[in-house]
Amino acid sequence: MQNSNSTKAAVSQNMQEDRKGYDHPENSRISVEIKKVEGKKMLKKFIYLPEKLHANHKTWAPPLYMDEWKFFNEKKNPSYKYSDVILYMAYLNNKPVGRIMGIINKRSNELKNERTARFAHFESTEDLKVAQALLKAVESWAAEKGMDKIVGPLGFTDQEPEGFLIDGFEHETTIATYYNFEYIPEFLEKTGYTKEVDYVVYKIPAEIPEIYNLISKRLLNKDYKLIEFVKRKEIKPYIVPVLSLMNESFTDIYGYTPLNVGEMQILAKQYYYIIDQRFLKVVKKDDQVIAFILAMPNISEGLRKSGGRLLPFGIFHILRSVKKSRQLDLLLGAIHPKYQKLGLDVLMGTATIKTAIKNGFTSMDSHHELESNLKVRAEMEKAGGKVYKRYRIFQKKID
Repeated sequence: MQNSNSTKAAVSQNMQEDRKGYDHPENSRISVEIKKVEGKKMLKKFIYLPEKLHANHKTWAPPLYMDEWKFFNEKKNPSYKYSDVILYMAYLNNKPVGRIMGIINKRSNELKNERTARFAHFESTEDLKVAQALLKAVESWAAEKGMDKIVGPLGFTDQEPEGFLIDGFEHETTIATYYNFEYIPEFLEKTGYTKEVDYVVYKIPAEIPEIYNLISKRLLNKDYKLIEFVKRKEIKPYIVPVLSLMNESFTDIYGYTPLNVGEMQILAKQYYYIIDQRFLKVVKKDDQVIAFILAMPNISEGLRKSGGRLLPFGIFHILRSVKKSRQLDLLLGAIHPKYQKLGLDVLMGTATIKTAIKNGFTSMDSHHELESNLKVRAEMEKAGGKVYKRYRIFQKKID
């Protein structure tokens, strides 16, 4: 994408203002201290550091911190059972200025016959030596574990944020994505990292091409049943079948690791109370769930106003943003391999757009689509979608 110079200048100026107090000329004369995160007190600093680094960053939105505490708790996050994990924080003059998470997903490595480490939740002030110290710490840890490559940002599974934003900084952020400063990809490249894969994001108008209506009618006349929901409690019986469908459908997708029951339960609990049941569409055939698509209103404004905290009043800010939002964010979708290339994506997409139009939405964010997934990208473009963001996962060989 091409951004205007004025837009880039404005974004850059905002980011510089956001980081006042964290970058200082005297820091250049102070060595970076890297500490392993140990204990609840230090973990708290790790979890809440981004909101300090991104203070007043107008298009950044915090996560839901109740979910962050569960994610970083090895007793509550089953992904720790099959992974090696390390957390580091960087300090300058005893002040926290960066963080990083290292992951070795042993289950994924065994399935793919790889020795690959991952980094995630990487944050740094605009200081190259801080970023490099954090990256080098994780690289050394991975080397000691026998890994020969590191990629990131990538979590335990691709259901977590992945890829750093490299284009489209001026646009609204979406849930389950990184919204990083522009200098972060530059720092990675200066540390020897190169492109692993790119994801593109489409902005799709809430309009239904006539051909979509024709395809949908044809499929509904062939014993395919489209399930739509009115009340949230109606979706409960579909949660496990829907998530299980991802394991059958995503085997060849970059970064995907099959979900176990525990991870499915976490995902279900994490999204259950913020899912808008109107935007879950399920397709059944012979009483079997064979496809689904899930979208939700953009809640970034609500997350900002709530500060990522549901209590005491954060939940009301989030619910209010749901009502005010005019952008629908696609989150997940899958079609059983046996029923792919039959137009079920069009059937579900048409139903989603109809619901969006009915409720006043004007556009949809496609979430991440692999740059190389030309078939899905062609469908996005048939629906009038245009690429407006790009994310990148980086890689580096470990000596």
